[in-house]
Amino acid sequence: MKDLFVKLMAQWKFLILPALAKLGVWGVLLISIVDAASLPVPMDLILAGYVWANKGQFLIYTVIAAAGSAIGGLLPFGLGRAGGELFLLKRVNRQNFEKMRNRFERQEFLAVMVPSMLPPPTPWKAFVFAAGVFEMRVVPFMLAVFAGRIVRWLVLSLLVIKLGPTAVDVVEAVVKAHLMMFLGGLVLVFVGIGVWVVLKRRKGGENGY
Repeated sequence: MKDLFVKLMAQWKFLILPALAKLGVWGVLLISIVDAASLPVPMDLILAGYVWANKGQFLIYTVIAAAGSAIGGLLPFGLGRAGGELFLLKRVNRQNFEKMRNRFERQEFLAVMVPSMLPPPTPWKAFVFAAGVFEMRVVPFMLAVFAGRIVRWLVLSLLVIKLGPTAVDVVEAVVKAHLMMFLGGLVLVFVGIGVWVVLKRRKGGENGY
């Protein structure tokens, strides 16, 4: 099985990727769809290559890649919606599951958008899967992924234009060195949104809404 996986990845790297690269912006779309849906693809590096080769179209590449990621993300999202609840209930009890659902629903857009902004090793598909499990609506889900990816790849594209393709290594090194800080910031964002929602509801109740 391991040898088969290695062979498949080699074919993907040396045969499929070069073929898709010749398709220009449509290649970016297809690669980003595959990356979000299933196979791990060095999307940042690929996008950096496109941007560096044609700097004037960096915004088009960014938008197309973000759209492809939103489309491809529908696969793990759909898997989460189809059978993810049973998967989680085998690992947590119903009470904890409902608490997780309530927390997610209070800030579901940011719960998808913020991880979509962060580069690897952020476990992006786990958040996408959770969005499906907790039945986030499809349109807000795709908008959240699109918005997060736009921010991520727009920043990357601007860094590539200024620093060259090595900007990808710089970004990944910073994230890996400060991963706990990134995740801690992510938690703080979610807690802040949760507090804001609670305070707003209490204020609304006091005003008789």
